Amino acid sequence: MQNVNLINSLSGLLILTSLLVIEAKTLRQSAIQYGIQSFVLVLIFLALASTMEGAESLYYWAASAFLTKAVLVPIILARAEKSMEGQPAATVRPWASIALAGASLVVSFLVVNSLQLRIAVEFKPALAVSIAHFFFGQLCILTQKNMLKQVLGFCLMENGSHLTLALLAYNAPELVEVGIATDAVFGVIIMVILLVQINKSLHTLDVIELKSLKG
Repeated sequence: MQNVNLINSLSGLLILTSLLVIEAKTLRQSAIQYGIQSFVLVLIFLALASTMEGAESLYYWAASAFLTKAVLVPIILARAEKSMEGQPAATVRPWASIALAGASLVVSFLVVNSLQLRIAVEFKPALAVSIAHFFFGQLCILTQKNMLKQVLGFCLMENGSHLTLALLAYNAPELVEVGIATDAVFGVIIMVILLVQINKSLHTLDVIELKSLKG
């Protein structure tokens, strides 16, 4: 029971770090907050591995997630920021983002509570948070003009999907779990390379400015 409460409590920290990722003024700050969130996710994996029967493979998932999500992805994004010109602001005010995030969280909790789950029934709060992260990621993509910041929206969605899988498919084979945990870093590398080239050619990563260049 203690581990169950710990897992659900740690999932609450994911909400806070997601809001900090979205609302941080600089990409570097957002990348640091994402690294902190990924570390909290690793702690959830470890707690699940020690709680759920047959979930030992989550230890491999935790190790690979720590290396890729908590360490490599923030470093890649922070280094990419140094070569970029300017940091375009968000398209909506912080209070509006927080209100939208809160609404998506409420909807997620209502959806999860309406489901009849035999597996992970004790982790409904954590499962609701994992589903809400799909909305958090979309919120980051839609409200941020900085395309590098939008990459972090993709990363938030991935963290949500990883938590969902850890709660519902914790006994998946080790190779599958390690593969799932490492796909984020390859996706981020590809997107960052493309954005660096865009910035070199057009001297901006502002989505609105790039739209005005069409045609």
